[in-house]
Amino acid sequence: MAKPQEKVSFGQRLKQIGMVFKFTAKQDRWFAPLAAAAVLIPLALTVVAVLLWGWIWLPLGILFALLCLLVVLNLRSNRAMMNAAEGQPGAAAQIMESMRGDWRVTPAVSSTTQMDMVHLVIGRPGVILLAEGNPQRVRGLLGQEKRRLAKVIGSAPLYDYVIGQEEGELPIRKLRMTLMRLPRNLTGKDVNSLDKRLKALTARPQMPKGAIPKNMRPPRGAFRQSRGR
Repeated sequence: MAKPQEKVSFGQRLKQIGMVFKFTAKQDRWFAPLAAAAVLIPLALTVVAVLLWGWIWLPLGILFALLCLLVVLNLRSNRAMMNAAEGQPGAAAQIMESMRGDWRVTPAVSSTTQMDMVHLVIGRPGVILLAEGNPQRVRGLLGQEKRRLAKVIGSAPLYDYVIGQEEGELPIRKLRMTLMRLPRNLTGKDVNSLDKRLKALTARPQMPKGAIPKNMRPPRGAFRQSRGR
């Protein structure tokens, strides 16, 4: 089930907006001029409207200026976050975890020591695999995960994407829009059932590869004693 969202107080909300302002202004050199224009132009039009038609336009103009500022902040902050996330290991999983809606994200269900990783996402479209890292290595990881999941997901659709800038790859700035445009193939109950099956699969213990450690080997004569019983 999706986690219930915690209520945020007005003071915390203002603090969050302030942090977004600072981050966006640091990452985007065009943010400050655009934000200033978003406030000053509506205020200038408000002054003209007040002089022509009266003070009733003052609160409307202030609200319109704040709305324009928030629109600019939303657009430029998303752009700044995408620019900062590009090329960072695990960025795709972080973006998915921040998306609205019922998305069940399991970061790095498969990975290598070279920071190549595959993230598992379950949602209304079905099962989604997001790969980050070297394209040749992550395609091998994707193939392994697809074969492993095919035994469990049944008829649920399976999508896979390699995050990157090359041909055939999905730029991270287009990740949200691409997934939001996928068809809603599953119901909420289907998502819950699929989530439980996949969690059971990923939680299944695996035997370590290689020779069995000496401290885990049975004592000598144990097999002979069991045969004689």
